[in-house]
Formats: sequence, C-alpha cells, structure tokens
Amino acid sequence: MSGHARENEVTTKASDLFVKALEAEGVKHIFAVPGEENLDMVESLRKSKIKLVLTRHEQGAGFMAATYGRLTGKAGVCMATLGPGATNFATPAAYAHLGAFPLIMITGQKPIKKSKQGQFQIIDVVGLFDPICKMSKQIVHGDTIPSLVREAFRVAEEERPGAVLLELPEDIAEEDTTSSVIKPHERHYAVADDTVLNKAADMITAAKMPLVLVGAGANRKNAQQALGDFIHTTKIPFFCTQMGKGVVNEGSELFLGTAALSDGDYLHCAIDRADLIINVGHDVVEKPPFFMDVGGKTVVHINYKSAQVDEVYFPQLEVVGDLARSIGKLKEKIGGDVPFDNSYFERVRAEVNTHVAEGSDDPRFPIIPQRFVADTRKVMSPKDIIALDNGIYKVWYARNYPAFNPNTVLLDNALATMGAGLPSAMMAAMLNPDRRVMAICGDGGFMMNSQELETAVRIGLNLVVTVLNDNSYGMIRWKQSQAGFEDWGLEFNNPDFVQYANSYGATGHRVESSEDLTPTFERAFQAGGVHLVEVPVDYSQNKKVLIDELAAKACLI
Repeated sequence: MSGHARENEVTTKASDLFVKALEAEGVKHIFAVPGEENLDMVESLRKSKIKLVLTRHEQGAGFMAATYGRLTGKAGVCMATLGPGATNFATPAAYAHLGAFPLIMITGQKPIKKSKQGQFQIIDVVGLFDPICKMSKQIVHGDTIPSLVREAFRVAEEERPGAVLLELPEDIAEEDTTSSVIKPHERHYAVADDTVLNKAADMITAAKMPLVLVGAGANRKNAQQALGDFIHTTKIPFFCTQMGKGVVNEGSELFLGTAALSDGDYLHCAIDRADLIINVGHDVVEKPPFFMDVGGKTVVHINYKSAQVDEVYFPQLEVVGDLARSIGKLKEKIGGDVPFDNSYFERVRAEVNTHVAEGSDDPRFPIIPQRFVADTRKVMSPKDIIALDNGIYKVWYARNYPAFNPNTVLLDNALATMGAGLPSAMMAAMLNPDRRVMAICGDGGFMMNSQELETAVRIGLNLVVTVLNDNSYGMIRWKQSQAGFEDWGLEFNNPDFVQYANSYGATGHRVESSEDLTPTFERAFQAGGVHLVEVPVDYSQNKKVLIDELAAKACLI
C-alpha cells in the first residue's frame, strides 16, 4: 500500500485508476501489442468496458489509433511495451504529429524504484519521443495519474492536435493510490475580434477575383458546415490541398480542383490569376500551392492559430480563433450580393474537368492510373471511404477523385508514410460499418503492414484492400527516372497476393483485364468480409500526363 494512504481512505490500484481515467475520457478501444510490462494494464482492461484490440505490429496499433483521432476529433489510444515495442510507435507518433491527429500512446517500462535487470531493453523512451510529440511524460507516482491523463487528452486534442506519450513503469502500475479521476469538461475557442473580421470582409468585397483555399486545418467537424455555407453564400470559387479534400463538396460548380501538385497544373492558372486568396485552415505541413512575393498576391489567413511565416507564406491579414464561428460571422458581413468575376475560373474549371476525364475509360492492361481512379469512384457512394497508402497513385487520386463528403478520402500528405493505408482503412471500417471502405495501397506500402489482414479478419471487418502491383517502389523509381538516373535498384518480387490473402482467412482476387475491375470490386463489397484485390498497374502515364503535358500547357487568355 502507498505510504500516502491514510486510515479509512479508499485505495485503488494505479493501473485500475489509469483505466478509469481513460473511461472518463470516453475511450472505447485500445489498440495494442502488450508486453510483460503492460500486464497490470491488461488485467485492468479485462475488468473494464474498454475493448482491447490486439494488432500484429505496434505500427498497426498506432496508425489505427491515430486514424480514430483523425475521424472523431477525440484522441485514439494505443499501447505497447518498453524498448522495441515503444520504438515501433515512432512512425505513428510522427504520423499524428505532422498530420494533426490526436493520439495517446501508453508504453510500459521496467521498475524505476528498484531495477534488477540493468539496462536490458531500457532506452530513454520519453526523451526519444519528445521531438515528435506535443507532450512526453513518465508517470513516477500513481497519485499523478488522473492529472496526467486529463492533461494528455487536453494537449492531444486541442488545436493543433497531435501525439502524446505516457510511460507507465510496471512498479508504478501495481502500486496503490488514493487519487480520484479528473473528469473532462467542455472547451471553447475564442472568436476572432469584430475589428479583424470587418477588415477581412472589406478586403474580400474589394477583390475582383478571390479564391478560397481549403487546407487540412479546415477538416474539423465544427468547421465543415460553416465553410460550405460561406462558399455557397458568397459564390467564391474554391480549391483544396490534398488533406483538405472533401471538407466542402467537390461536386459543387464552384470547385476548381485539388492542388495535388505543388505548381504547374491547370488549376494553378486560376490561382495565379486570383487577386486574393482566402486561406482557410492552412497547415504548414502542406506548402501552399502558390508563391507569395512582397507586393504581390494578397492572402487572408483564417485559422485557429496564427500563421507560421516563411519565404512563401506571409499573409497580410490573419483571422485567428474558432474557425467555424469566424467563418460564420464573416459570411454574415459579406452576404451574397458581391459581383465577383468568376468567368475565368469557370473556364479553368472546364479545362481541369476535361483533362481529369481523359483516360478514365482507357481499356489498356495493366491498367493506367486514370482508369483505376475512375473505376474506384464508380463503385463508391458519396459517403464511402477510401484510405490511401503512400505512392504516386496518391497524386492521381487527389487530382482525379472528387470527394463529396468530409473524411471520405484519407490520405497522408504530412509524414507521407508507407504502411499506414491498411490500418487507417481498418479504423474507418470499424467506425463506419454501414459504409463501403477501401484501402488503396502500392505493393511496397502494403507489405509493410500486410500482417494486419489477420487483425481485420479476426475483428470481423467489412473491407476491400486494393493492391496496385508494379513489382517496385514505383514512386521513387519514377523520380529516379525524372532525375536522369539509370533505372536501377528499386524492383522486387511479390508473393502470390491471392494466396497470401487467403492464408489469413481473407478472400483474394486478381484482376485480369481493365473491364474486370469494377465487377471484382462489386463482388467483394457485396460478399462482405475482408477482400484483397490485386491490380496490375502501368505507371507510364506519370511522365506523359504529369510532366510532358503540363509542361506544354498554356493558361487560358
């Protein structure tokens, strides 16, 4: 019993208190690969309402928890042991840190009061994670658990969201404490001052050809409706970054396209012509798809936090505060009667749509990117979800796949890590059992966490996993070619993906022609369960469309 316990005081085992604190935060699942240093926590979870979801690698647990945070706004929770278990959380931590996804990582540790094993498996986990977390703490006494858990969730979830690590040594987990849970409370962000909102309204109404840029930070549940209302009331055309896809319905006639490339696409003709950019939810991980020069383009920055200034981004006005309420008040001040000149933007939109449609019905096999993106869109309803791993296909989906609802295109343009596509899709399927969910992975990225197919089957998900097979690290191979290097060192051999999927209890399919793709998807979705669809892919269009054609384009006069 703790030396702080007094007579008649109720004591609680520290790990039990930790789990009660998680329950108070609304935690329903913990994704984990436990070790012996977590056994007290495992026992406490056994007696709780929280479901322990075992994954086959700590990365899978971390990516699933981070995606829970991304989709709900509430921190997802994952758990691992010390040493190698903890270090396997480094990539999911960086994924959440750069992507702004609220994540809580719980790691174990050897006893800190008295060690009998020297330095076996012991590294400074707290110090290791500090640069890629918003907070990284070791729990040194059971009495501090309630405040540290409450603080961890506050820090992880507040703007800008991110990752937090709590290390729970096994001797602390097993001790008794008299502390009680600290329950969460509502939080509200301040609203931008009317003075700055009036200035923003004046700048917008004075513009002739303004554009709205939707960034990753606008993808918060309370902001999506407000931003859509603002755009469709003011009739200001909009475009988005890769991680801003779907925040506002891309089926709108005001949507110009996604800035899937940094510069030089057809969309950039409109961006270059605009006299004002209203940048909503700008996140520094995604470079703005325009270059600012002193005395050049005017930018209004609207976000929860002030702008981080660099060589290409230094807005002339900043509207800082609760994004939804700021946008709502700005809409009221501007109204819908401003005579903006959208004629050029309408022509650019038609040009973008024409080029995006090219190749969408191309019969070649192996299939070209334009065809598999178009066929994916055909089988997914407006609210269905795709989760992309990292590869050159991500650019094609960002550019060619319209998103009609928020968080229906889950891609990572922050850390841009391989291996996250399958676990992210699994989390989306858990949270949305009534929607179709598809993971889209390259053969390289898929194999980095392919073992999670077993997890998906075991927990009973309905999920289609598409593996785009070119037997190489295709994106790097393409960049190798563009840089003028020899085609060397980036090819490999793959397993038989159909048999591989079947061995996990999933169902494998191999597409044999371009016409076979959509029927295969439909059969897989209608059958339910976990399905893997192998699609041989031809990336020769990368150079033709994304390099040669764009280099030869001329912006409309």
